[in-house]
Amino acid sequence: MSKYRNQLPQLGNDFFLTEGGMETSLVFHEGQDLPHFAAFTLMKTSEGRDVLRKYFVSYVELAKRLSMGLILDCTTWRCNPDWGDQLGYEPDELLEVNRESAQMLEEIRVQHETETSPIIISGCIGPRGDGYVPGQTMSAQQAEDYHFPQIESFANSNADMVSAITMNDVEEVIGISNAARQAKIPLVVSFTVETNGNLPTNQTLESAVEQVDEATSAYPIYYMINCAHPSHFQSVLTTGEEWVSRLRGLRANASRMSHAELDNAPELDCGDPRELGCEFAELKRKLPHLNVLGGCCGTDLRHIEQIATACNPLFLDET
Repeated sequence: MSKYRNQLPQLGNDFFLTEGGMETSLVFHEGQDLPHFAAFTLMKTSEGRDVLRKYFVSYVELAKRLSMGLILDCTTWRCNPDWGDQLGYEPDELLEVNRESAQMLEEIRVQHETETSPIIISGCIGPRGDGYVPGQTMSAQQAEDYHFPQIESFANSNADMVSAITMNDVEEVIGISNAARQAKIPLVVSFTVETNGNLPTNQTLESAVEQVDEATSAYPIYYMINCAHPSHFQSVLTTGEEWVSRLRGLRANASRMSHAELDNAPELDCGDPRELGCEFAELKRKLPHLNVLGGCCGTDLRHIEQIATACNPLFLDET
């Protein structure tokens, strides 16, 4: 079962990397066909699983070379009933994919983990609808009922925690938090924001974090921001604010484009990896408690290496 569930090492002050943008890397760099951007569909063939292993191991090797911790997300962002139905998966097949994805990462951990590079397995939970566009809204209870089977499948696997990624609706996050509590597994919540730093619902990030914490007795172990460029949210992260202290991680886009612009872009915008690394370092200087850093859309191994290179001296300064 889980190795770190009862004592997650990233809750200390050490530097933990995440991957870059899994789906964009697989589509644009590996030439994989991902219907509805669902990476979990690669799990159904041995060739697809080999592609995923190669992808994950590339980040493991980077973390080992730099003696940093690493958080790996299962390939299950789209692995919920609504998206599964569009892809022709039955509910029990989706739950099996969750378990198999966690098992793949456990095999990688057993083979590659070192004392200086611990590997955390995260069961990835995506929104019921589109991460960019708030669609069908649910009550917190409806969201709890909807997401509980996927979360429970991770609780019964090797996953150390679950991460709700690219979230845009607070009621859905409250439901996910309650489902994770019921399943007795740690939860990380990562919100996405628009170019003004607000959620796609136009709720402020501050209000969203505070509302979830109040409704769930602060069940999420920490919060993150993902699927946005640092220039979109750096202005709303005010040093000393209590809610900002709940943010521990960032997974940024390579591009400065808005979500709408990215959706309509004819080609991938990889931005400037070195510039992105410098922008992460600026945020780390401003918010020293940040220690889980990585990428989202448009980022790949180059971006994560630049983030690590730019930010690592700031962690060394703390020791």
